[in-house]
Amino acid sequence: MNAEFFAAIEDIEKEKGIPREYMYDKIRQAMLAAFRRDNPENEDNVEIILDEGKKRIDMQVNKLVVEEVEDPAHEIQLDAAKKYMKRAKPGDTVAIPVETKKFGRIAAQAAKQVIIQGIREAERGLIYEEFTSKEHEILTGVVSHIEPRNGNVSIRISSNSEFTEAMLPANERIAGETLTEGDRIKVYVVEVKNATRGPQVLISRTHPGLVKRLFELEVPEIYDGTVEIRSIAREAGSRTKMAVYSNDPNVDAIGSCVGPKGSRVAEIVDELGGEKIDIVNYSDTPEEYIAAALSPSDVVSVTMLEDGRSCQVIVPDSQLSLAIGKEGQNARLAAKLTGIKIDIKPESQAV
Repeated sequence: MNAEFFAAIEDIEKEKGIPREYMYDKIRQAMLAAFRRDNPENEDNVEIILDEGKKRIDMQVNKLVVEEVEDPAHEIQLDAAKKYMKRAKPGDTVAIPVETKKFGRIAAQAAKQVIIQGIREAERGLIYEEFTSKEHEILTGVVSHIEPRNGNVSIRISSNSEFTEAMLPANERIAGETLTEGDRIKVYVVEVKNATRGPQVLISRTHPGLVKRLFELEVPEIYDGTVEIRSIAREAGSRTKMAVYSNDPNVDAIGSCVGPKGSRVAEIVDELGGEKIDIVNYSDTPEEYIAAALSPSDVVSVTMLEDGRSCQVIVPDSQLSLAIGKEGQNARLAAKLTGIKIDIKPESQAV
């Protein structure tokens, strides 16, 4: 039985990654709890010995040898002690074996629960550590359930050998995106919380970080640091603006992101369900940066105002609606991208 027990612990370590020492500790706790249930007076003189080499598990109660017993839980009379130690004398400590099979049914059940709980806690700990390391990264998941009432989606996500269920709330889904059970989708890990019921992985499809990570995966020049993504402004499902900068004058930042015949950006647009992506050059000069951010509109001039946080932009009359965009989207995203409040006026109204 003991040999089978040690083999089982070894299997748990291999299959679940739970260290055997952790399990041994939980088993000691369980056995002590079971013993103390029927022997509450024994608090500190019970010992569990797990010997991997001999494949043995022993429990013993250590008692002090005395001439006259005053505390039966911690003391043993000299004659009785000689059954366990032939040369016992007063002042010695004698180890008295405990037969674990004599544990009561309730005590045995309690021990089993401690062990099961220990395994669950260890599994949760491993999952938490694994997914915490994936915060602000992309993971691929499989849609396992869609709640028809509120649109929340349960997604089974994996990282290395660990799996967990994560909830993609309706407000973190891309607008207009249709999902069905069994679909494989990429999600952005916003945060991992250690909740009472286990690790809670907060995921999103609308976070700007998803776009950033997708470009890092698709564009080697971003991955190796030649091209940097300086800022992203996103209205998920509709449009994203992204400002990029090249650290090498011989490398075209926008061209790298777009790829040959638009292949790189097309992959990302497809992953995002057709979301439009404007890629512009970042500039340390605010006027240049703002003009680029208002792409695809032409810009006549950009004047920074005294507060340094707002500007006035003049565009050709024919480009006004393009600069502002449908329902103000182009101007809104440009302002979010640059961090500057933008007031757009047509050339005919310029003072």
